[in-house]
Amino acid sequence: MPNNCATHSNGASGLLRRNLRLARTKWGPDLNHTQEHALRDFSERLRLSVAAGDLLLIDDKWYVTHSGLLHLATRRRCRGIEVSVVPQLCDPSSSRWAFKATVYKSPTCKGFVGHGDADPSNVSALVWGAEMRVAETRAVNRALRKAYGIGICSVEEIGSLPARSQPEQNMRKLPPQPVNGNGEPKLRDQLCLLIRQHRLDAALVKQYAAEFCGTKDLRQASREQVASFIKHIAEFAARDKEELLVKLNSFAQQAGAA
Repeated sequence: MPNNCATHSNGASGLLRRNLRLARTKWGPDLNHTQEHALRDFSERLRLSVAAGDLLLIDDKWYVTHSGLLHLATRRRCRGIEVSVVPQLCDPSSSRWAFKATVYKSPTCKGFVGHGDADPSNVSALVWGAEMRVAETRAVNRALRKAYGIGICSVEEIGSLPARSQPEQNMRKLPPQPVNGNGEPKLRDQLCLLIRQHRLDAALVKQYAAEFCGTKDLRQASREQVASFIKHIAEFAARDKEELLVKLNSFAQQAGAA
């Protein structure tokens, strides 16, 4: 009969060699001792594969991926994953979501719990509009990492705070808006958030705002007028986004005609 321990050892050694070879090809030949030692553990103990996309090296740190965690759970015969929303921590109007995930490793397992949250401020601009799915994935990843003793963060949990975005650049000329005494964000930031959340054209929103406020230029609008417009466009987008897009496109058509 074949020696299962020897077979597993040979397989782990082969995986480690492949992981090291591919890691040096993808991220440079000079992996430091700490990175190589960690990769050995990921290869031998968890059988995570660089080729399969289970691991990424970002800023000299290893991250596990969602697919890598699912591969691990499948190999370990995970019994199931239960996911539920945490309503008291959610605010759909501002794309803020929170989920709870519970991983069951066996029929008798009491479960390993992980929570995940996401909103436009802590996700990459590439996934604005998909915050609910990001929050769910983060919750599942954290529960899986806890269940299988994985000490490194998953790449999906990384919050991204990109440099000033185009919508923010286009809205920089709003009238000065200090933070309210109750800690609410500036009106400019509120409007930028709406633009990102609903993926609107910032230049067209500025034109719509000027028309709504009855001013030639948005810079001439008062604080009260801008606040009223923000409330109006938020309600408009929630009620009928398609109609809002039609309204905004009318300004583009006017500019084209002119």
